[in-house]
Amino acid sequence: MNSSHQTFAEKASRLATEAAVRATPEPLAKRVRGFSDRAIAWLFIAPTIALLLAINIFPLFWAIYLSFTNYRANRPNAEVRNIGLSNYSRILNDPDIWASMQTTAHFVFWTILLQTVIGFGLAYLIDRKFRGHAFWTTLILIPMMLSPAVVGNFWRFLYEPQIGLFAYAVSFLTGIPTSDIQMLGSVQLAPWAIVIVDTWMWTPYVMLICLAGLRSIPDYIYEAAEVDRASPWRQFWSITVPMALPFIMLAVLFRGIENFKMFDMVNLLTGGGPGSTTEVASIALKRDAFEAWATGRSSAFAIVLFVAVFGLANIYVKALNRVKQR
Repeated sequence: MNSSHQTFAEKASRLATEAAVRATPEPLAKRVRGFSDRAIAWLFIAPTIALLLAINIFPLFWAIYLSFTNYRANRPNAEVRNIGLSNYSRILNDPDIWASMQTTAHFVFWTILLQTVIGFGLAYLIDRKFRGHAFWTTLILIPMMLSPAVVGNFWRFLYEPQIGLFAYAVSFLTGIPTSDIQMLGSVQLAPWAIVIVDTWMWTPYVMLICLAGLRSIPDYIYEAAEVDRASPWRQFWSITVPMALPFIMLAVLFRGIENFKMFDMVNLLTGGGPGSTTEVASIALKRDAFEAWATGRSSAFAIVLFVAVFGLANIYVKALNRVKQR
């Protein structure tokens, strides 16, 4: 039966190829007949690969070249000199750069922690398939579907101390006057204001990945655990968490890379202020490149960030592979 199906498929493929060749001009048809399936596949995808390489690889090599020069984008006609590793030396010895990296690490740690805990909790509840779970799943996903520009302006309005609903809610619960609730203007509260917004927006993304992990666990494993009289708490820690762990780690990887590059939300809410309290690495890079116009130095900074993210992600992926192989 299988051989007859295979023969039919081969005949159909051959007939389709011959029809395409007949419809092709004779010089090109002779070339097509001599191509293997792999060569034809590469012929079709080569333009796309070339475009992707042009968009991604060329800017990377151009930034590497600029990082060794004194080039300034606002002085395109000035002499471009090779200054070696001077830009990298200045970046690695600049205390303001290290302060921005520390601020970035703060955001990455807390956003990932909150998004992972809340996202997994929501996924675990939705996986119970209670009545109306599809509606609540769709409702929870709404923040993820919005544009960061919309979310930033929306929450900036909510954080307004005089008319913002967030200030009124906090004042109602704590009795603190609304004028004293300066979420974006306070040195202590501004970093947490951004963490709250990013958590609100991207927790549904983590929830989706965790939900996929939970629903990939076979039911017979839980049935066997119930036969062995394992408690729900024991099943959660011995079955649910270990088998969903690769998906949780994958969500952490994706959100960690994105949050390390966090720019739009910080730029819309605080612009790096008050002072430099919320000046993450991407904001510092933007100021160096487009306010100080130190293009060479900012290129070196971008390469340092790229190497840091790539190195940490590579180590993390190796740990993820070990977990998957257990």
